[in-house]
Amino acid sequence: MNTIVYPGSPYPLGATWDVEGVNFAIYADNATGVDLCLFNSSADEVESVKIRMRERSHHIWHVYVPDLLPGQLYGYRVYGPFDPENGHRFNPNKLLIDPYAKAISGTILWHDSLFGYQMGHPDEDLSFNDYDSAPFIPKSVVVDPNFDWEGDKPPKIPYYKSIIYETHVKGFTKLHPDIPEEIRGTYAALGHPVTINYLKELGITAIELMPVHQFVNDSILQDKGLANYWGYNTIGYFAPDVRYSSRGTLGEQVTEFKEMVKELHSAGIEVILDVVYNHTGEGNHMGPTLSFKGIDNAAYYRLIEDNKRYYMDYTGTGNTLNANLPSVLRLMMDSLRYWITEMHVDGFRFDLASTLARELHEVDRLSAFFDIIHQDPIISQVKLIAEPWDVGEGGYQVGKFPPGWAEWNGMYRDSIRDYWRGAESMIGEFALRFTGSPDLYQDDYRRPTASINFITAHDGFTLHDLVSYNEKHNEANGEDNKDGESHNRSWNCGVEGPTDDPNINILRNRQKRNFLTTLFLSQGVPMLVAGDEISRTQGGNNNAYCQDNEISWLNWASADTALLNFTKKLIHLRKNHPVFCRRRWFQGQPIRGTGVEDINWFLPDGTEMDDEHWAQDFAKSLGVFLNGRGVHVLGAKGEIIIDDSFYVIFNAAHHPMDFNLPAEKYGTQWTKILDTNEDRADEPGETYGPGDTIKVESRSVVVLRNPIFELEQA
Repeated sequence: MNTIVYPGSPYPLGATWDVEGVNFAIYADNATGVDLCLFNSSADEVESVKIRMRERSHHIWHVYVPDLLPGQLYGYRVYGPFDPENGHRFNPNKLLIDPYAKAISGTILWHDSLFGYQMGHPDEDLSFNDYDSAPFIPKSVVVDPNFDWEGDKPPKIPYYKSIIYETHVKGFTKLHPDIPEEIRGTYAALGHPVTINYLKELGITAIELMPVHQFVNDSILQDKGLANYWGYNTIGYFAPDVRYSSRGTLGEQVTEFKEMVKELHSAGIEVILDVVYNHTGEGNHMGPTLSFKGIDNAAYYRLIEDNKRYYMDYTGTGNTLNANLPSVLRLMMDSLRYWITEMHVDGFRFDLASTLARELHEVDRLSAFFDIIHQDPIISQVKLIAEPWDVGEGGYQVGKFPPGWAEWNGMYRDSIRDYWRGAESMIGEFALRFTGSPDLYQDDYRRPTASINFITAHDGFTLHDLVSYNEKHNEANGEDNKDGESHNRSWNCGVEGPTDDPNINILRNRQKRNFLTTLFLSQGVPMLVAGDEISRTQGGNNNAYCQDNEISWLNWASADTALLNFTKKLIHLRKNHPVFCRRRWFQGQPIRGTGVEDINWFLPDGTEMDDEHWAQDFAKSLGVFLNGRGVHVLGAKGEIIIDDSFYVIFNAAHHPMDFNLPAEKYGTQWTKILDTNEDRADEPGETYGPGDTIKVESRSVVVLRNPIFELEQA
């Protein structure tokens, strides 16, 4: 079929509709030719129109096709040398997904034709496969960018006021009985009033969505009857995954995502995306040819220098995107800006972020990736959260990211787990993590909010399983329980898994309250994993990446309402008191007019702790005074911020202990507002005076409050 085409423009990359037609532009440095292939429907096995792209500007191939409309399906065939040993894997028999596609029409149907080489051939990936992959690969979609945002504005909630909720689009709503069945597990369900009301009542200010960029469901998992549930296998960095769309596959997923964001924003809830720019879903040299590998393998991936047949693998997934190359950096930055400007998201959590910092092999905190983000007027203004490690040598970089970045604080997780399970760990380590990890962030002029504190995450045990299992139980994953982390810092409280023993269940429930209380009273930014507040269990599976089923989905029918109510009160306690969410570091110096420090630590007998006490690995009990007059910040209108003072008692010992309250200068009247042994929070209880003794149950936390007016009278 003859089609009238115009030269078009090299920018913007991707498919851009301008009412009169569509401009197509694709970067392929080493290619010798590119065909644009148009399809009439997703069911078409061959293209209805093939257009040779004659124009090439700065390694970008481009063409303009008049009269095309949104919903148009397309793909590319790219010509060039098939020379894997020199890094080139061009094969025009493979229809390729546009790296800049704003929507993708479906999911992959696994077939041998999707591989650039002949499966089972003795030469493996050095052989050439001439079968057409078009019938088995989803098509890219031209989208209409127009959307009525109705004046939507980002909530711009500062870190110190943030409560982050890590969740999965499908898993959160799939079993929810109050959400219409036809939209469960979709973007629409996350934007539904039932979801939003739940998040608001809980006190959440931001949801951090596990990957929603279009991803690949691995064939090896599919053959086992499993699925890539977590989604860390991206193939489309601009496309919201079609699996979570309730309305359609031809761009409707984009509209549905935007409507979800708009509804969440109207409720004052931010949307943070977990993004995977460190690798793609094309795997290693034996992986499929779906997009980047066939468009220009050497221009996208890190290849081993002395044998470019193979990939550098800092991610454990087979490949690593080469963030040192300008074309790859542009792809990443264009993607980030798109999700901010066009999809209105509020920030990003970067999976295996240390990989992005690698210049050659070493992790370089001043790499081009960080430099570009730092100077970008759009990207630099949203929340940027690093998972500060990868699987390569020297990849553990907690505390080493540049100013402007927050980090998942793995040291916080490990320290708090060790403390409450009774492991031999220095009490000083616990104190550092509780106060925002100044040892990691203060010297870089970063604030306590650089620390994203978490006890659990999607990767590992749930909170309920953390106190119910000593060992992982990943048999359902089909890897003989060899996958997943073996050192979980967990404690089953005496019995592995479910039990009818009431004493063990009481202890487990108390431990859950201990973890949550520590998390929400610590300085830094708390992150709660969806379902931990209702005692969600995965049956001991600590690596449920492939479990798109009841193992991973939230079971609302069995929700632990007592823990939910406790968590609500705990979150609101934090949000109502600036002393728990400081913007500046503790100084440890007397506050003018009181002669009392902004923070002080006490032994159970009420005496102040000395330096020698911090190195004791057997000490499990201490008290901490938080001075409401020592917040050290001004409000939005320049007003001085003061708060109630608090005395928090931690007793991780296996027996009850008596604690003497500190001297009168620290407070004249203390009211118990939280006791994890009693399953209550923010409800006034017994009152105590200076020097009084309070009995604290084994493995529990007690919080006492001294009101502002008491300080003023003193």
